This record gives sequence, C-alpha cells and structure tokens, in this order.
Amino acid sequence: MRKLIVLLCFLLTLSLAFPVAAASDLPKSHMFYDEINYLIERNVLNGYPDGTMHPDSGVTRAEVVMMIGRLKGFDGKQQNTIFSDVPSSHKASGYIAAAAKAKLINGYPDGTYRPNNTITRAEMAFILSRLFVVPFRADVSFTDISPDMAVFEPIQQILAANITIGYPNKTFRPNVKVTRGQFSAFLARGLEAKFKNRATISNSYLRDKTKSYSYDTEYGAERHVYNYVPSRYGLEMGFVWSIYKEDRSLLTDTLEFETHESYIFGMPYSEAYTELIYPIKIGQAWYTDTEYSAPRVITKTNVTVHTPFKTFTNAVEVTVAANPQFSEKGHVYYMVEGYGEVKSVNLDGTVTKELVAVE
Repeated sequence: MRKLIVLLCFLLTLSLAFPVAAASDLPKSHMFYDEINYLIERNVLNGYPDGTMHPDSGVTRAEVVMMIGRLKGFDGKQQNTIFSDVPSSHKASGYIAAAAKAKLINGYPDGTYRPNNTITRAEMAFILSRLFVVPFRADVSFTDISPDMAVFEPIQQILAANITIGYPNKTFRPNVKVTRGQFSAFLARGLEAKFKNRATISNSYLRDKTKSYSYDTEYGAERHVYNYVPSRYGLEMGFVWSIYKEDRSLLTDTLEFETHESYIFGMPYSEAYTELIYPIKIGQAWYTDTEYSAPRVITKTNVTVHTPFKTFTNAVEVTVAANPQFSEKGHVYYMVEGYGEVKSVNLDGTVTKELVAVE
C-alpha cells in the first residue's frame, strides 16, 4: 500500500511538472508552446477535460477573463454580475464580476458582456493596457489605426510595453480574432521579460531583456538591468531599464522600444528620442526641422567598431550635428542589431560611452 501511495505521488508530481506534455494537440514545435506552458505552470491557463489545449481555436471573452482572474487571484466563485447575459450560473460569472469591479473589462452599451464571443485584437489591447502598468506611450503608425479611434491609446501602451509589434506590413488588424495561443503569448509578454524579446521586428536593435549591459561613460561606469519596478517616486512604473552607478546606487530608469519605423529611447513619464529611423540607409536624417533635438543623420553602415566587450562589424554610424542650443558639440554613435548603442564618440575623438560587458 505504501509503495502504491509513493507511486501515485510520483505520477502526480510528473503531471504538475510537465503540464503541457499531456495536451495531445500542443506539440513542442507549436509557436506558443513556451508561453502556454509558462501560463499553465502559473495556474493561469487550463486545458480541456479531454486532454486538449486547442491553442489555435479562438479565445472567448469569458476564457480571457478567467485567465486574468486566476492571475490576479480573484475569487472565481459563481455570482451575480452586472451583465444581463452573464447569470450566476455561468462558469465564469465570478471572474467576470470581479474583473468588472476592478475596471479591467467593460461590457457593451446594451448591458451585455457576450462571454462566448471570440475576443478581437482591439478588445485584447484594451484589457492588457488596463492590466499592465506602462509608463510610456509609443507612437502608433499602423496604417489601420488612427488617433480618433478609442483603441489608439491602448495600442500605444502595449506597443511601448513590448507586448505587440503588429504585422510586417505595418497593420495592427484590430478586428481580427485572437486564438488561445496568441492571447497566451500576449499575456506572457506582459508578465515576463524573456517573452518580450519575441515581440520584435526583423533585424531588431533592441537589447536582450534577460541580460545586463555594462558601459564605461564619461560620467563613470554604468550597469543597465531590465527589471520590474512596482513604483518609483510615487509613480507606477512596471518594466524598465534601470541604470546603476558603479557604487550600485540608482542613476535613473529608462525605456527603449521599437516600431517598424524607428528605435526610440526615453524616460518614464517624460521625453523620448528617436535613435534610429528605418529602413537603415545612408543619408536617412531626422530632427532636421525641430527645436527639440539636434539634427541626426545615418552617415555609415556596416562599420567596424571596437569596444572592450567585442569588435562589431555591422554597426550603423549616426552623426549628431553640433548645436549650441542643446550644448551639443557634435558626436557620432554606433548602433548594432541586438545591442542598441555600443559606442559614442565626440567629433574631437573623445570616447564618451562604450559597451564593456553583457552578462
């Protein structure tokens, strides 16, 4: 009898350690296998009684709220809701009631929630923008999204949070239905840095968010670490790049994100600067007609740049023109795919910043 109990405990341990392996329709080759597995391990996502996951089936508005409810620790006990089509007998009524109270979801003008409808990408953007703190707004240039659309600001937020990047043809497709696998990917990106790395364009210049980057600068040594900061100076923060000085004291928090048009570096709740314009080509210029920054232009590509970390052979050289208005004496900086800025040099040859280590 004791051996039987030990065997049962061992089998139960295996089932908990490898929850996705039992899903007959979720091979390891699936695009979102890792994200789905991550959410199952966090008890956010469940499969079906028949042992399937249905990763490519549409995710309903009720299923989305159940996932969010488990993540937030809401009481899922069935109860009355404010929506006319979600009675207390509905399996998701407890989560829907709690999410509505927390202002994470809205219903429709007719008082319904339509729990069995498949969620759209626009609806997903609204929910994720309410769920995750994003201390910045990215410029939205999707051809099918305009500033007068209600979903414009939510898309700005999830774009800046590296949750979405849109499609290669520069569309967002707000009315397209979302699958269970896709929503799992979006939700995982909001929760974990390693999954944010997947929300990038081809040939991205963003840094790996799972690593730290050390630099020698004209102001001393710096170490940049991507981390989750609940709040700073009374402001909600979320995921940011925190910059630490050599004595490990905090210098500041920063953000970097990318669209299909540009790479941008900024400060939480503050200004941002465009570091690169896409497509990369010599002569590409920006800030040429503004009073907010000195003009910049791509002057070379495929440049060999030596840094203490390594020698790069594919750097893009950007020249910043001298501009007394900004106390800018003129300098060049070098950008590399996957590393961002690796070196900066004044026009007199003085090195002001260079990459020392990536760990």
